Amino acid sequence: MSLPIDPRQFEPDDIGEVQTTLEMEHKAAIEHVREAFTDAGFGIATEFSPSEMLNEKVDAGRDPYYVLGACNPAVADRALDASDSRMGGLFPCNVVIWEEQPGVQRVYHVSIMRIARLVGMAPDDETMADIISDTGELVDEAFENL
Repeated sequence: MSLPIDPRQFEPDDIGEVQTTLEMEHKAAIEHVREAFTDAGFGIATEFSPSEMLNEKVDAGRDPYYVLGACNPAVADRALDASDSRMGGLFPCNVVIWEEQPGVQRVYHVSIMRIARLVGMAPDDETMADIISDTGELVDEAFENL
């Protein structure tokens, strides 16, 4: 199967990709990221450790890797309306923390709102542009607090 679009054509800004590194232990980084996103107006709807699951189930030997499923309810509600409810297929907005080396954690996020618009799950209109702008500001605030 070939992709209908070439993913290499996108720049990080096109998909709302933001990342940073934190010089702290993995568990401390998870708490720090959770706090920064909560302070910026997100709730944490779900969280889990793929590395723990994979290491247990298939002896993957993965370094610490954690996912925080962040959600701003007011923006999520607007996104569901704007996308005829399809945005729910991408909820929540994940923030990933993985250990690059002991004491150094990578924090990574892409905008599900931007991706949904790029793949046709959400309209390319002013309403969606406003939602993307609003979520971008919230994510920017959270990353500034990191």
